[in-house]
Amino acid sequence: MNKELIRLKVNGEVHEVAVPPHKLLLDVLREDLGLTGAKRGCDDSSCGCCAVLVDSVAILSCVAIASCYQDAEIVTVEGIAPPGTLDPVQEGYALAGGAQCGYCTPGFLICTKALLARHPHPTLEEIRVALSSNLCRCTGYMQIYESVQLAIERAQAREAAKPAPVGR
Repeated sequence: MNKELIRLKVNGEVHEVAVPPHKLLLDVLREDLGLTGAKRGCDDSSCGCCAVLVDSVAILSCVAIASCYQDAEIVTVEGIAPPGTLDPVQEGYALAGGAQCGYCTPGFLICTKALLARHPHPTLEEIRVALSSNLCRCTGYMQIYESVQLAIERAQAREAAKPAPVGR
């Protein structure tokens, strides 16, 4: 089988891996890099479990050819916060009960990060639309929406707590 050497920047680290030209990004992340946060759910881009950020945009890695992303900044759920800390999105989901069994949670976290990066104060309807391609079998979605709203509050609180810049 022919393999090609590709270079991917994932969670701030550059990785070189030899892969078949058709290997999916999801498989490279899980099998070659040991990053198992993105899940294989449907293999046809209909559930959102495999979402990762590529240049701050959520994509579905189960239908993405890995070699196409060599010049991109890829962030998986493992990389959305520095080690030992939680991102406000993770805090929101943990505190508001947005994670039930947890299988779909990484995809929801990634899509929530993408939403809040482009729109820090979305309405409930905007949250619903942004997360509409993510499926969860455990909840009625209200806890997920409440988790996003709590994440927004946590992010605002963190921002407000930052020291003011010192004048010159």
